[in-house]
Amino acid sequence: GYGHTVPLSDGGKAFCIIYSVIGIPFTLLFLTAVVQRIIVYVTRRPVLYFHIHWGFSKQVVAIIHAMVLGFITVSCFFLIPAAIFSVLEDDWNFLESFYFCFISLSTIGLGDYVPGEGYNQKFRELYKIGITCYLLMGLIAMLVVLETFCELHELKKFRKLFYVKKDKEEDQVHIMEHDQLSFSSISDQAASMKDDQKANEPFVNSQSPTSNDSSLNN
Repeated sequence: GYGHTVPLSDGGKAFCIIYSVIGIPFTLLFLTAVVQRIIVYVTRRPVLYFHIHWGFSKQVVAIIHAMVLGFITVSCFFLIPAAIFSVLEDDWNFLESFYFCFISLSTIGLGDYVPGEGYNQKFRELYKIGITCYLLMGLIAMLVVLETFCELHELKKFRKLFYVKKDKEEDQVHIMEHDQLSFSSISDQAASMKDDQKANEPFVNSQSPTSNDSSLNN
């Protein structure tokens, strides 16, 4: 939210809260689903292709691919749009246009620069629709680049430095407790089976002599 358009009435503010609570999770789910499908074709398959068919190291290919993808994203969604905004917006220079692109695609959205607000703006409705499509595509591209960098082996090692390490002694204690419980349960089952056999043995022995006598009488 840039902040240049805000709800004023109580009903508008209440609707904005409800709409945001419902809309933001669905937007995140949509972006996540799209990114997970795009990254398969944009990142994983190209890296595997160069690794298998060309014989390059997978880590080296992943680093080069991430750098190239990052350069293409910066060029297509920061540098080129900044040059276009500097031409379409009369009061913006290239730095201000680049600043708007960064603030928007980083989801900060301060609202100090909003395109299409001039009175003499031509095709304002079409311009606003184009900006909306640009922001949506830019967010997806940014998430794809971030996901690509997060899958690098070096960054995975760096992230492990911040993970909470478990003590091996505690893990062994939990394993011992689990083994003791399993052994005790097995011993209990064996004891119950023996008791059942002992309970059935007198009944079998008492039946066996009578059966033998009846067979002799016959």
